[in-house]
Amino acid sequence: MDIIVEHNAGQPAGPTRILIVDDELYICKTISRWLEKEGYECLVAANTDEALDCLEKNRIDLLISDINMPGRSGIELLRITRERFPLTAVLMATAVDSREVAIRALEIGAYGYMIKPFDKNEFIINVANALERLRLTLQSLEYERRLEQEVHERTVEIRSREEEIALHLVWASEYRDDDTGEHIRRIGLFSAELARVLGWGQAEIDNIRVAAPMHDVGKIGIPDSILLKPGKLTPEEFATMKTHTVIGANILGHSKVPLLKLASTIALSHHEKWDGSGYPNGLRGEDIPMSARIVAIADVYDALVYDRVYRPAFLEEEALRIMQEESGSHFDPSIFACFLSALPVFREIRKDISETKMF
Repeated sequence: MDIIVEHNAGQPAGPTRILIVDDELYICKTISRWLEKEGYECLVAANTDEALDCLEKNRIDLLISDINMPGRSGIELLRITRERFPLTAVLMATAVDSREVAIRALEIGAYGYMIKPFDKNEFIINVANALERLRLTLQSLEYERRLEQEVHERTVEIRSREEEIALHLVWASEYRDDDTGEHIRRIGLFSAELARVLGWGQAEIDNIRVAAPMHDVGKIGIPDSILLKPGKLTPEEFATMKTHTVIGANILGHSKVPLLKLASTIALSHHEKWDGSGYPNGLRGEDIPMSARIVAIADVYDALVYDRVYRPAFLEEEALRIMQEESGSHFDPSIFACFLSALPVFREIRKDISETKMF
């Protein structure tokens, strides 16, 4: 009857397979005979190179190796096996009873250390113990894998809810001048794409995708007479309009939630300019938070290629010419270069959003 050991992903279950490595053939045959009577499947190798070739070609549950062999030693085989085949258990065997060698083998990762000549019963017990330890290890790895998957699925579900809530609330705040919600969705997706091109991690990309649409939430505090004015704003009106950055930061601030802290930073600083001529604080260069520098480009691009209450949309070619002139003054030039490289994705986002209404 086959003895079955559960295996991790990529290693199908099957009869327990043991590889015996010793340059003395009669020892390999003796051990194989013992173990095959216990229901194990055995393979043999005469040296480290043969053993590694066998490990490459076969699923091996347990490696039993002599230490002193011609060519590369059993200790070197142990080290390579632990690095390249971590789901293979290893028992070391030697005719020399050396405490130092035994400790070294165990430190590298051997499951046990046996002294020749072998007692049959003791040998089989050592094999059974090593395989039980392997089974528990694989069981633990599978549990961790399933737990990570459950955590990931739960995180995705929570993030999806956060994003939906954020988009609906921001859409409500912008209902007066954007009754489709398309603008805020585009800003989130544009910003996420720029973050991806810049090498951000996935969690950070997800955060800016949700936070960026809140950049103009402070407009809820701007009077309709200014927000919806079709013509040019007076200096006094523009001064009032600029306060939406501080209003938005105050609405989103004072929170320990990382997502809202990021949204507050973006709301406050997305109108700062690389040369220091922006508002509300006149920040310059890298003093401007990177998240705000990203959203600044996404926001201006969207504003130029879509109709606004005060002017019709520009053709993309003209919009890009205008933005190019502002690289190094309004925009961080390195992020602007990433924006240009990401334009094909931006166009796909525009197309997808126009075809799929969310609200």
